[in-house]
Amino acid sequence: MPLADHLPVIDDRRHADLVAEARARIPRYTPEWTDLNDNEPGMAVVQLMAWLAEMLLFRLGQVPQLNRVKFLALIGMRLSPARAASAEVGFGTVAGFPEPTVIVPLHTQVAAEPPGGGAPVVFETEAPLVAITAALDAVLLDSGFELVDASAANADAETGFAPFGRTPRAGAALMLGFTSDLPFPAGVLDLAFFVQPPRGGRGRAPRVVPGGSVAPRAPATLAWEHWNGSEWVPLDLLDDGTLAFTRSGHVRLQLPTAQAPAGVPEPAVMGGTAGARYWLRARLAAGAYTTGPVLAAVRTNTVAVRQAQSVDGEILGRATGLDDQVYRLANAPVLAGSLVLQVDEGPGFETWTEVDDFYASGPEDRHYVLDRSTGDVRFGRGAALRVPMANPNRPSNVLALAYRFGGGAAGNVPAGAINALRASVPGIDADAVANLQPAGGGTDEETLEAAEERAQQQLKSRERAVTAEDFELHAKAAGAARAQSLPLVHPDFPGLQVPGVVSVVVVPPAAQADPLADPAPLPTEALLRDVCAELDARRLLTTELYVVAPRYREVVVAATLSCRAGVDLASVKQQALVALQRWFHPLVGGDDATADDDGAGWPFGGDIYHSALVQRLLLPGVRRVNDVRLWIDGVEQPACSDVALDDGVLLASGAHQLTMVAER
Repeated sequence: MPLADHLPVIDDRRHADLVAEARARIPRYTPEWTDLNDNEPGMAVVQLMAWLAEMLLFRLGQVPQLNRVKFLALIGMRLSPARAASAEVGFGTVAGFPEPTVIVPLHTQVAAEPPGGGAPVVFETEAPLVAITAALDAVLLDSGFELVDASAANADAETGFAPFGRTPRAGAALMLGFTSDLPFPAGVLDLAFFVQPPRGGRGRAPRVVPGGSVAPRAPATLAWEHWNGSEWVPLDLLDDGTLAFTRSGHVRLQLPTAQAPAGVPEPAVMGGTAGARYWLRARLAAGAYTTGPVLAAVRTNTVAVRQAQSVDGEILGRATGLDDQVYRLANAPVLAGSLVLQVDEGPGFETWTEVDDFYASGPEDRHYVLDRSTGDVRFGRGAALRVPMANPNRPSNVLALAYRFGGGAAGNVPAGAINALRASVPGIDADAVANLQPAGGGTDEETLEAAEERAQQQLKSRERAVTAEDFELHAKAAGAARAQSLPLVHPDFPGLQVPGVVSVVVVPPAAQADPLADPAPLPTEALLRDVCAELDARRLLTTELYVVAPRYREVVVAATLSCRAGVDLASVKQQALVALQRWFHPLVGGDDATADDDGAGWPFGGDIYHSALVQRLLLPGVRRVNDVRLWIDGVEQPACSDVALDDGVLLASGAHQLTMVAER
């Protein structure tokens, strides 16, 4: 949105308001003035002065905000446009389909119905998908000592399972069984692996995305193989986006054709499973894990989707050859890098290039500036810049060949919500389309207040990440709701100071309309990578950078609330529970949070003060707060004492236990 739309009106009194105010004051200050009709000469003067005062009020009302908006424009600040959410969506195939594979085209649209009604939120696939009709319905864990059936855990995608056991050893394997009445397809097989997210910050380290001088490397080497009826035969690994199951991602395998010397996959019965299946396995060949990986699920026919819609061949208008030509796209906000703009000045349509500004543009450069929030396409002016010329043979010669639009916090839909296929795809079951995990990364357009705060820090950072504040500023610019920079902190060596290391803790925006519905929001790996890419371009060359998810500690409060006689105990208890959940929340909590207004979030590593806790429970109708007890991660804390937290740690509300007592 243009900054000019934020110009406020400080004093909104109009001419009639000023005249009425003056008429009301006349009897008080000049009681001898009794004729207040409009035909009286004195009232004519009052009306004239009111007209002049209205003009002055209007002009003065624009000055403070005008100066702020103009200053932001002077330093090149723009309101950050809305960001599009992303997710992974699985496409189930129709049972009995006669072909072994089904092609889902690029930009196939699926939608999610918002909980409160309204227009559906549309997503598009980011890549074409070759779906297989074989069903992955068996998962076996071979630790070398025993064979464990994890098919049920893989189906519910919540329990989680360790593919190589809790203590991985060389030779342990994850075996995947596929059921199909057709031969197993040849070509490239895409498998999606979802890592089990940490719960409550206990038991497992938070998800980490390294950047800067640290190249992401897999801690172990996995050998992929298939069963050809008599032995395990190696498969070609094309790409491992999971880094040996240490993060969520895709694994692409090259399946053999019928002419392969070692043969193709053949069905067999393994591990006591019922029925013959085609089997693939990932065997731990070398290396060692610091912490054994834990998977939530393995899925086939899964592809990344983004909250966007594609537009092809939109005519914008006719070029005039004049300065400052502006054309507006029919849809906004526009996804970055998606607009392909062409202009036909006579020889035919030629593609123009989008730039951030015209400072480096010359008279021969076909450049334009795009406001992604409004969809305005602006060309330059003057002899130093090139402007599109008119074409008498083509009435409309400015063409948006293709672009994509979409974005906003509405795209952060929960798991299973992206389930409506907008157009039928032969071979795809429309009732078997869903996202296994919630969508994330969608944000609304930046507010003017947030832009003013960002401008102050950006003037100090100058697009570089050197100080702790710089890292936090650019992390939030990449889509994080909150961020904290921890210098000298390495995620693999807690408690030690490691020179040259910076870890940035990232809290995502609220994934739902009610932030309290998720007491411990975790960033998606896509958001972690976006933040890492943003910081990597601005870090010092010698900085070892890590972007990590926050570590939460579960807090449970137990107390007895004594209320005045006649007070609705159930209502007071509900208010107290909401007050505790809001106070401890990482996005809307903190000491500045009230029942009506959100706070800045519980501070990173913020201590819990006993007096502040009691104060939160002293709601209207509550006389006394007794027997206050506190548990952190299930461990009871000393009574009537403050609780200290480590740096970078946040709190997640558990099941608070409040006892209500009515006084006589």
